[in-house]
Amino acid sequence: MRGDLFGAENLEKESDQPGLRLQNNKMLKVELNGEIYARRGAMVGYQGQVQFQGIGAGGVGKWLKSKLTGEGVPIMKMIGRGDVFLANAAQNIHLIDLEPGDALTINGANVLAFEPTLQFEIRRVQGAGFLSSAGLFNCVFTGAGRIALTTHGAPVVVTVDQPTYADPQAAVCWSASLQTGFHKAEQLGLGVLIGRTSGEMFTMSFAGQGFVVIQPSEMPPGGILGGQGTGQSSSGGLLGGLLGD
Repeated sequence: MRGDLFGAENLEKESDQPGLRLQNNKMLKVELNGEIYARRGAMVGYQGQVQFQGIGAGGVGKWLKSKLTGEGVPIMKMIGRGDVFLANAAQNIHLIDLEPGDALTINGANVLAFEPTLQFEIRRVQGAGFLSSAGLFNCVFTGAGRIALTTHGAPVVVTVDQPTYADPQAAVCWSASLQTGFHKAEQLGLGVLIGRTSGEMFTMSFAGQGFVVIQPSEMPPGGILGGQGTGQSSSGGLLGGLLGD
């Protein structure tokens, strides 16, 4: 059998080392030998002896079962030995390796998978108050390990060395050391020129020394820690789809 479909670029990529690898820029291959955490519903195929366990907030301790949002934040744990393929709505996938001493804040809607060697918790976004429907919480990862993130399109990594602003639904992740704030668009003279997908129009600010990753797309309403109850699609929301019910 012949055809472009069977070209080398589409064949399964093999590795002798377990962990997270890119099959291509829209699909993650997990060479599983133990356990890995992932976004629930992200599995598109697998081989081998693999068990999938849906875990609610209480089961993983550091995940918040949010009474503030009315949504839990369940995740999926994959246990066993085999190959698992993950994807989310054909979004671009990026791998980040954290080293001891690193700390990264991530919009949970962009988390695809991560290694169990990382410590993680959900924190209130500094400066958010109760201003925006974009969300009030994000995930903070520390320790050593690999994370797979998704973005809607090719992102830009902006060095924060002066006051920096982003649509809160387009901010993917940023240095945990940065100070954040929320501002009404009219306070910055932007009026109705931004915030296409949000009923409330806010801009997120970043100050300090570090970086912020901005994607060329806004999340559906519900944003940083939303759930299905806010009306977004299953691919949006923070851990709402990392994670499903």
